[in-house]
Amino acid sequence: MTRHLDLRHVISPAVRDLVELANLDDFDRVTEQVRNLRGCTRPVNLVGWTATTDRATKTVLRSYTTADEPTGRLLTACGNRRSSRCPACSRVYAADTYHLIKAGLSGGKEVSETVRDHPRVFATLTAPSFGPVHNRPTSRAGKPLDCRCGASHGEDAPELGTPLHPATYDYTGAVLWNAHAGALWARFTTYLRRVLAAQLGMTQKALNSALRVSFAKVAEYQKRGLVHFHAVIRFDGPDGHATPPPAWATVDALSHAVPEAARRARLTVESAAIGERHITWGDRIDVREITTLGHGELTDQKVAAYVAKYATKSAEGSGTVDRSLVCHPCAGRGYTSGPDGFRDLCIDCDGTGQAEPLADLRIQRHVRQMIRTAWALGHLPELAELKLWKWAHMLGFRGHFSTKSRAYSTTLGALRDVRRVWRTAQARAGIASPDENSTLLTEFSWQYLASGYRPGEELLAAQTRHDITQNRDQADRSKTEGDPWL
Repeated sequence: MTRHLDLRHVISPAVRDLVELANLDDFDRVTEQVRNLRGCTRPVNLVGWTATTDRATKTVLRSYTTADEPTGRLLTACGNRRSSRCPACSRVYAADTYHLIKAGLSGGKEVSETVRDHPRVFATLTAPSFGPVHNRPTSRAGKPLDCRCGASHGEDAPELGTPLHPATYDYTGAVLWNAHAGALWARFTTYLRRVLAAQLGMTQKALNSALRVSFAKVAEYQKRGLVHFHAVIRFDGPDGHATPPPAWATVDALSHAVPEAARRARLTVESAAIGERHITWGDRIDVREITTLGHGELTDQKVAAYVAKYATKSAEGSGTVDRSLVCHPCAGRGYTSGPDGFRDLCIDCDGTGQAEPLADLRIQRHVRQMIRTAWALGHLPELAELKLWKWAHMLGFRGHFSTKSRAYSTTLGALRDVRRVWRTAQARAGIASPDENSTLLTEFSWQYLASGYRPGEELLAAQTRHDITQNRDQADRSKTEGDPWL
């Protein structure tokens, strides 16, 4: 119940709302909900109820309804993996990715610890060149050299990755490469098995019955707006990580097969408007052995941390925007259909299909041209299935940022399930446990209400983020400086 207060003299809407929240009957519950989100920037607001009943005894073991909440709703974390959208939730996603990758390298999370003895490499596959760009070249000895433009660019120079000659840069090829990067990876994995069979002098059927190739990869955007893949590739026995690979399946065999498979992998795109295009990998392919934990330069822990770091990044790292540019009312078509079936010009986008004019985006000219190219290609009939207008803000890339083969390790879903079970156990603490033979029935009904905080809750969330940052900085300093009391 809210006390009636005259807050007209309070200028700030956020402070005014915070005062109203503080005068609710259970302000502690309001702050508890916000703290539990761990700094989430745009939580999901839900209304509904849930109840767990023992069907044998008709006893209600646990019940909850948002009607009992001071604000009448439940706040849950958005779960967005993008660090540009929600740093708090992206850290959780990065931590899950770290454990997923590391389990496939060192064992744990129901993965056999003997997996660390399997041959495995860390491979990087890049896109080809679509025209010279500004860069920071180095000599073989690592000495910095001048760019082809004659200048020496700094690490944060805005022109890095942009074309030296924009008029001749192959924007169509660049966007199409991004659009087919996921399919090219799938083709690469197929050729990897073929190349291995050929190198080892055996048929593919014999190879598949004796050896399994497992992998986990993450996509990263380069400055030039093209994705490249970092992948952990591992040899397993026929039953996956639980069985060792044959003695002839060595790191050398894997290291030689990866570049050859990348060279052979190829896709062809045909269009009356753009002609025939071949989608291939670039010449820069790096393959390095992953060593046992604690030995060598490229260890399990370093690889897992590296992959997790890029799992939360997106196209905005190349200078683009982190939101869709499609007009929602017309779904990017530029028109809406009335009850009479006639098409009316969409009044929200003036028929462009764009949520905001591309010319108004505060981005570099190079990125804007890639977006325009993706938008234009997406409306070609022969390329309509790619829906490039939908992925224009991603510069044409349509794939998932992190993927893995089925037998590599655990899954993100399994990690989330473990966390959910733990939270449920915490919530049920103090509730009498049911009999072993009882049958539980959980019923629920939930509805989406909105996203985001109330203005006053946003102030509480800002304080939570500040406290988390302070605690993290203090922990980092302790690791660096050591404990003065020891």
